Amino acid sequence: MQEYPIKRGLTKDLEQRIVTELRNCFGVEPEKNGNLYHISYGALKRLEAIAGAGGKTLRVNTESDITAGDEVIIDTNKRFRKFLDGTTGFSTKERVKRSKSVEGE
Repeated sequence: MQEYPIKRGLTKDLEQRIVTELRNCFGVEPEKNGNLYHISYGALKRLEAIAGAGGKTLRVNTESDITAGDEVIIDTNKRFRKFLDGTTGFSTKERVKRSKSVEGE
């Protein structure tokens, strides 16, 4: 499971933003199981998203469909990055930079 920090000021409505971004980015209605939301789309057999500790992080677990074609994989990856951007408030570049700074500590 991957964990992504949430930009300051965006933690209050994280659970609602997870639902909204899953709908907007993937065009499907997420299923809810407790506080966990999950979908299936394109090259993702399963994408699970949940607010982390204190709503300060986004925890995501994915299961890939290895039989998906290249175009489907590219589209799914683009939508997944857009989901992360919208939910965390950080761009892909910012997430990579933050990830590297945490690893270096």
